[in-house]
Amino acid sequence: MQEPETPVWAKSSRCDTANCVEVAAVAGEVMIRDSRSPSGPILRISRADWEAFAEGIVLGDFRFATQ
Repeated sequence: MQEPETPVWAKSSRCDTANCVEVAAVAGEVMIRDSRSPSGPILRISRADWEAFAEGIVLGDFRFATQ
């Protein structure tokens, strides 16, 4: 039986507080969590979905209006 891979969590180098999003890649998935709550819920998405999301950011697909 193979041991499960232990996630190595990372956050942006621009994050200078505890209020960040952390990501880890394990077994073809990308896991996302709130750095303030490391034992809280984890969102798991496929690597393909993560790559599509990241590409959308680069292409400007997620522009938010500020109020």
